[in-house]
Amino acid sequence: DTIYYGNMTDKYVIKIDIKTKKTVEDMEVADKCTVQLMLTDPEIRSRKQIVKTSEKNGLYLALDIADAWLTRALTE
Repeated sequence: DTIYYGNMTDKYVIKIDIKTKKTVEDMEVADKCTVQLMLTDPEIRSRKQIVKTSEKNGLYLALDIADAWLTRALTE
């Protein structure tokens, strides 16, 4: 499962990969997530597009760091 956060026409976007899930009260929720700040330039090779990466426990923490990274990167 992959979530892209941001606008693909901006210089940066966030990619969140959900690595594992757990069941909470009959509902499947994200457990371990990998967060990557990436350049959107298609001319750059995919390995060079990754600027920052982190692993978080839960989608809420992943989105929290994603928003902070993306906001900072787009104001530079």
